[in-house]
Amino acid sequence: MPFFLFSVVFTIHELKGQPLILCIFLHCDLKKMLASSRVEKQKEFGKSTKRIAYQGKATLLALGKAFPSNVVSQENLVEDYLREIKCDDLSIKDKLQHLCKSTTVKTRYTVMSRETLQKYPELATEGSPTIKQRLEIANEAVVQMAYEASLVCIKEWGRTVEDITHLVYVSSSEFRLPGGDLYLSTQLGLRNEVQRVMLYFLGCYGGLSGLRVAKDIAENNPGSRVLLTTSETTVLGFRPPNKARPYDLVGAALFGDGAAALIIGADPRESESPFMELHCALQQFLPQTQGVIDGRLSEEGISFKLGRDLPQKIEDNVEEFCKKLVAKAGSGSLELNDLFWAVHPGGPAILSGLETKLKLKPEKLECSRRALMDYGNVSSNTIFYIMDKVRDELEKKGTEGEEWGLGLAFGPGITFEGFLMRSL
Repeated sequence: MPFFLFSVVFTIHELKGQPLILCIFLHCDLKKMLASSRVEKQKEFGKSTKRIAYQGKATLLALGKAFPSNVVSQENLVEDYLREIKCDDLSIKDKLQHLCKSTTVKTRYTVMSRETLQKYPELATEGSPTIKQRLEIANEAVVQMAYEASLVCIKEWGRTVEDITHLVYVSSSEFRLPGGDLYLSTQLGLRNEVQRVMLYFLGCYGGLSGLRVAKDIAENNPGSRVLLTTSETTVLGFRPPNKARPYDLVGAALFGDGAAALIIGADPRESESPFMELHCALQQFLPQTQGVIDGRLSEEGISFKLGRDLPQKIEDNVEEFCKKLVAKAGSGSLELNDLFWAVHPGGPAILSGLETKLKLKPEKLECSRRALMDYGNVSSNTIFYIMDKVRDELEKKGTEGEEWGLGLAFGPGITFEGFLMRSL
């Protein structure tokens, strides 16, 4: 039966709730079937058509995704959302309609539902101290989504949970002690000696930060297998629209919820199917830009302010950053259009700015645009949804596809996080 849902704020922007109709998403058994079909598909290509990973380099061995059961359709967002929050301000309606079109998003998934607001009506009341209620919802939802994504990922990997030696857990959507990493380890049945790392409140670049940490672990602990999970919900930032906070509507039109999981390890076994080599990582921050993305946690939840100059600051610095990464491939002949690209979109303006600045062919950022269209901005998860689409495209091309590529994400700081990757 249909539900009206709400999306909420979250990372480099403020997320506003949003209602919508919905559908129940695939559960674990169907997700396992999808993972199995990918394994079979990989076998069809055969090892002879794959490149060989360099000895000692970390590789991506499997990837899984998971989402809440509520699906938000952008077409129906405005009328449903404004009706649910009892807002009849025409100026807000017009602005939200414009934003829904300009974000290019078509669908998103959200933890928030009409039932949630019926149970916690105070969440829709301006100024209510509701951090306790928000965390009750978010803490449970984030671990559940991470658990489901991990099951899909482990199924694709083909080995057992006992073979996981490390866990890197990334989220900007929960807060408690012990953290979600312990709850996830318990639910998955990981060994109690598994070595855990938590990365909290990094925002949109958190996924690549987690990948950088996982790469270092894998390459410095022979035989290790690292489970990396990212999981996000906009529940902490949901609030009714207010003309004094224009970011609320941006969030309502852009952000979504979900989780991702990856297995990372060096020197793959015969039974494993690596699809990407993590050649090298690079992180840098832009001095004096701490206030461009500003997030504050209060009794009302979390709120964000985003500087209008964010896209321009990224555009002004991205070319030098990319060239530093490409130089590490050891080939002076590589041009930016010779690469495959996985760029966290943030929003469509950032993608358009990068495409123009770097003189990229339109198809180079197609996977980023499709991920934004299918899921919205899901903070730390989004880069892995894009990489999954890139993987599909490269599999179709086989060894005729691009060998080298870049993964990029941007977030509070302003922080640039990047990877030079190699398709296998």
